Amino acid sequence: MEWSIQEIARKAGTTSRTLRHYGERGLLEPSRIGANGYRYYDQAALVRLQRILLLRELGLSLPAIAEVLKGQRDPSAALRTHLLLLEQERERIGRQIEAVRTTLHKTEKGEELMAEEVFDGFDHTRYEGEVTERWGREAYEKGDRWWRSLDAEGKKAFLDEQAGIARDFGQAVRDGLAADSDEVQAIVRRQVAWLSATATPTKEYVIGLGRMYVDDPRFTANYDKHGEGTAILVRDAMAVYAERNL
Repeated sequence: MEWSIQEIARKAGTTSRTLRHYGERGLLEPSRIGANGYRYYDQAALVRLQRILLLRELGLSLPAIAEVLKGQRDPSAALRTHLLLLEQERERIGRQIEAVRTTLHKTEKGEELMAEEVFDGFDHTRYEGEVTERWGREAYEKGDRWWRSLDAEGKKAFLDEQAGIARDFGQAVRDGLAADSDEVQAIVRRQVAWLSATATPTKEYVIGLGRMYVDDPRFTANYDKHGEGTAILVRDAMAVYAERNL
């Protein structure tokens, strides 16, 4: 079974122009082009478009999506990853909704608030499983102890520092700077110093983390909100830094 470009655009809530643009960027090729010049898409193309739309909704740029699609050859495995991310996000947002609802109710009733209720769904520990799987239990516990040792001002300063680094990477993309340029490597040096607060920045760790910024849609979205291609620049620049200095 196949669908015309107009049918797909209508069902997906997008436009034919957008689908053609995806084709031009090598993201979504039509399964065939009819004698009349119309583009048609089969079931495999539909699955690929769903993946593209999911990644776009997570905030990824088109270059980042191209990188993700290139690295995930198995559609089923990719969809399972998407499903897991969506379910985790649904669970987290559900907890945040309940936290805000409880805060609103107790505030209006003049009742005493509990910190655990107010901040449910906002805690960093939701990444415990991922960190443990990637870098070991010791790495998670070390980072967790360090984070909990900070007061509110210290936590804000730590997060603000990373936000500034991400913005500077975004500016480097807009300025057209190369990953191995002195300016970008200076930003990476700040990034590695920031990372050293919670982990030992070995060569493998820095390169692996840089790859994760592109491979994991959540991290890509965090960087690419400062400009398309920022996560890719960060990945490449971290690899250069690691090869040169670690």
